[in-house]
Amino acid sequence: MCTAITYNTKNHYFGRNLDLEYSYQETVTISPRNFPFNFRKVDAIKNHYAIIGMAYVSDNYPLYYDAINEKGLGMAGLNFPTNAVYNEIENDKDNIAPFEFIPWILSQCANITEVKKLLKNINIAQINFSDQLPASPLHWIIADKENSITVESCKDGLKIYDNVVGVLTNNPTFDMQMFNLNNYMNLSIEQPQNNFAKGLNLDIYSRGMGALGLPGDLSSSSRFVKATFTKMNSLAGSSESESISQFFHILGSVEQQRGCVHMGDDKYEITIYSSCCNLDKGIYYYTTYENSQITGIDMFKENLEDTKLINYDLIKGQQILMQN
Repeated sequence: MCTAITYNTKNHYFGRNLDLEYSYQETVTISPRNFPFNFRKVDAIKNHYAIIGMAYVSDNYPLYYDAINEKGLGMAGLNFPTNAVYNEIENDKDNIAPFEFIPWILSQCANITEVKKLLKNINIAQINFSDQLPASPLHWIIADKENSITVESCKDGLKIYDNVVGVLTNNPTFDMQMFNLNNYMNLSIEQPQNNFAKGLNLDIYSRGMGALGLPGDLSSSSRFVKATFTKMNSLAGSSESESISQFFHILGSVEQQRGCVHMGDDKYEITIYSSCCNLDKGIYYYTTYENSQITGIDMFKENLEDTKLINYDLIKGQQILMQN
């Protein structure tokens, strides 16, 4: 399970929690402008926008979990089991495998307007990367500096939703997640009024009682509500430090702790990493489950005219500054 958000202060930010019970030894991976993207059913793209994101690299192909490009467009794939349906090949469409979707979009599009144009002819096809890596059931959030959309390939076709809250989790479908917010319209950052019954004197005995009823469990529908409430009421200063710190605090409100979601045997779902990308500056920040220090990688400090992938192993061990 996962949670992705957008957030705007002086700059614009995009990122996610990756919640799983295992890791593929992913790396922060930069695809320079001249790294060739080969696709299974459409022509290769040999020159494109540079991309930075978290990926598992297999056979020199970056299987991106989330990424941004140099123009400030971000995209993340989140688990969407039972609802994701991929299609047979259609001759009159751009047939894109699920694992190709992020590089297909980010290599060509600079903003959401261009994304929507490209999506008009897309068919997300049932194509596995390999026998060992079958297609994962996913849906996607795509965001530029001002707008975001959700893309879902379901049994009744491709759905494209304007994502006005800039949040995505997992099941159910995005339209149902948005409808569910109606059940929480009474929540507030202010202290509550006593509307329980006339003549009954009730006390406000604690701060934060305006948000009584805000879900706190780890299900995807509850995380959607909590992340949306937290993000849309969150305030941060305009500096880079204040912005990214607040971003990670928002993601921290819905992170998964080891032991709370049992996956069978000795496996437990955890937040393997959290990411925060500055869409204006092309910087990819991350933390891992064991390392709460924020690490950053600036794509523009690399040779973006190169033809080879650039990989940074994650710093996973806790970084502790001793003051005495």
